[in-house]
Amino acid sequence: SSQNLSEEFAEAARQLKKEAPRIQFGKIDVTHQHDLRKEFNIQAFPTVKFFVNGSREDPIDCKGVRKASTFITWVKRRTGPSTVLINSTAQAEAIIKADDLAVIGFFRELHNDGVEVFCETARDVPEMPFGMTASEDVCANYGIQRSSLVVFKKGKPVHNEVLEDGRQNKLDLTRLIKTFTLDLVTEYNIETSVKIFDVPVENHILLFTPTNSETFSEIYENYQSAAAEFRGKILFVLVDTNEARNGRIFEYFRIRDIDVPAVRILNLTSDAKYKMPADEVTVENLKEFCQSYLNGKAKQHLSSEEIPQDWDKMPVKVLVGKNFNSIVF
Repeated sequence: SSQNLSEEFAEAARQLKKEAPRIQFGKIDVTHQHDLRKEFNIQAFPTVKFFVNGSREDPIDCKGVRKASTFITWVKRRTGPSTVLINSTAQAEAIIKADDLAVIGFFRELHNDGVEVFCETARDVPEMPFGMTASEDVCANYGIQRSSLVVFKKGKPVHNEVLEDGRQNKLDLTRLIKTFTLDLVTEYNIETSVKIFDVPVENHILLFTPTNSETFSEIYENYQSAAAEFRGKILFVLVDTNEARNGRIFEYFRIRDIDVPAVRILNLTSDAKYKMPADEVTVENLKEFCQSYLNGKAKQHLSSEEIPQDWDKMPVKVLVGKNFNSIVF
């Protein structure tokens, strides 16, 4: 909510006034400021932008930040070092154990492309502490031989991404790391829906199934196995079809009781929907579906009834989803 974010924003301003008086906070109600709204291309509310060195050009968007503490971290990482330099195992352990999640970069030397990408990623993920080290002792303590980014969850390493081949880009790493704020498979409900949209992964796969069915545990296990392989690329969501409050989602995807278990992929940017061609929810079928979608080979699913046989017999043609495009356009 706008009101809530406004309060958190004000709280961040209060705290930073003492620590970093050079950083000014302001807010604008753009309902009557049409020129400003146009100049900065404001489409959603609230929008937070950070202007650097007195320039109006290219302000930095501050997206998905909702708490005062995260605002403060975000601003500090933009104006100073974005990661903590770790020199000892004790220091590493302190960072890893302080929070639910922590990200540590292990490097051979602190002057290479991998380090730069790591530091840039840290700027965009203010929700978690970031540390980096080039200490041989620290790397040896965690059994790490190559330059790697490691995500720790509740003190244990849950993901290791090799950084030395220079292929990673900041956006891919940001997406990957932010998925650790969710479970591998996230069940859709009122609380999780906000979190799901905060993670910047635009491809979502949804499994529609009753969670109390006899086959549920087997299907769920298959779904989780596939999820591990596409982490950071496709977000895996579970929708319980027995939950009445999920009705709007079934309508949106045109899912009927006889269709479940059903699997769909949704691209948030284009709003395009895709239906898994196979009926069985097996690991193999899920992987094939996800891979063909990522390769751009999946067919878009247009919820539509069959084309009536006499659709063109009368002066007014009968259009359904399946023949709409070809006839109208």
